[in-house]
Order: sequence, then C-alpha cells, then structure tokens
Amino acid sequence: MKNERLRTAIVSGGWTHASLAQATEVDPKSVERWVNLGRIPRRTTALKAAQLLGEDVHALWPALRQPRAARAVGPELVALYDQRADLAVSGFVDLFAAARERIDVLVYAAVFLHEAYPRLNDLLRERAAAGCMVRVAVGDAESENVRQRGQEERFGHGIDSRCRLALLHYRPLAEVPGIELRTHGTTLYNSLYRADDQVLVNSHAWGVNAYRAPVWHLRRNGAGGMFDTYADSFDAVWETAHPVER
Repeated sequence: MKNERLRTAIVSGGWTHASLAQATEVDPKSVERWVNLGRIPRRTTALKAAQLLGEDVHALWPALRQPRAARAVGPELVALYDQRADLAVSGFVDLFAAARERIDVLVYAAVFLHEAYPRLNDLLRERAAAGCMVRVAVGDAESENVRQRGQEERFGHGIDSRCRLALLHYRPLAEVPGIELRTHGTTLYNSLYRADDQVLVNSHAWGVNAYRAPVWHLRRNGAGGMFDTYADSFDAVWETAHPVER
C-alpha cells in the first residue's frame, strides 16, 4: 500500500527520493519502498525523516506508535509519560468521554487527535448535549508566537498550516450550543487537555516537537495544587483569545 501522506510531504517540501535518502543516510531505493510499498523505516531513521519533512512521525508512519505503560506517582500526579507518542490517542478520547461538567483544550494545532480519531467532534457534541461546558482554544496562524514556535521546532511554516487545519476541523463546533471555540496568539508553554478534575499536560521544550515531549496526567487533589496552576493558566489564555464566529 502506498504511503500517500509521505509522498505528499516529500513533494510539497521540494524533496526527491534521492535527496531525502542522502539526508537520512539510506539508499534511494529504501525511500522508494517507503513511498510506493508502504515500508516502515527504523524508528531513528523515521524520526530524522519526519523532522526534515516538518511532519509528525506518527502521521507519516502510524505503525511506529508504541504506547507504553505510564509511571504511577504521587496523589496528584497520576502518571508520567516520557513523550506524547507513548500515550495512545485512546487516552485522550477516554478522558473526554468521561467528562460530565467541563472539557478544556488549549493547543496550537494538535491535529493528531482528529487524524487518529475522526469522531472527535461527535464526541464533543455528545458531551455538550449532556451538559458539559466545552472550550477549545487553537493557535492563531497569523500570530508571531506561532511562527516562532515553527522555527524553534523546525516546522517552519508548517505550524501555520497546522493551526489553520485545526481550526478547519473544529470550526463546525462553533455552531453547537455549549461549545466555545477561540483562537489565541500566546506563547504556548504547555498544551492542555482537561476533563473535569483531570488534565493531560503536554509540556513543550525548545527545539523539540510536541510528540517527543513529556506528558503528565494530573488529578485535582485539593485547592492550590499543580492541577489548579494549569487550570488558572488556561483561564488566563482564554481571556486573551478571540471567539471564532459561527
């Protein structure tokens, strides 16, 4: 089976099979097999190729996604993942599905959610219909902070297009009662995925793509803890964000 996502990334980035092969230190025939036969490179080679192409490695080769068990720690810190790639998308989906009062999402793009779980909008609609307040803040593609993040993570203008794609995914929800959609231009230190008194925090590190950065799962355990710190941060960003018109 051909890897159309990879082929598109190569063409749109101005690469050829030969130039990508040289940059990743493999034989050009290997790249041809990645594209035309759907072969999967070694993880280290795949990570290097994805970085060069400005793509999420798991979007190019979903089979490389290898969920691993989290480390359980402390009363408020439920689990810690070495990188977001270690947390299966079902972890995000299950968190949202269990929400009864509130769902908050603060990201620049996080298009991996819609790509891996096409029913995400349906799930958010269902939660809103059940009485959940849903707030989603995605990055403003025109923001200087978004563009700077693209340079830092070596995505270049790719992060701009991902923000636009994320908005395209979420925009139909702007017409749904109980769901608010906004765009923000803040410096994003952490992506937040909250459901009631639990939150998944995807930290960001300079020069590191989000899927390679750690995630910690927090559960609120009394006032003034780590959970409240991130909840307050979300509210502060939300106040600066611009509503998306229905």
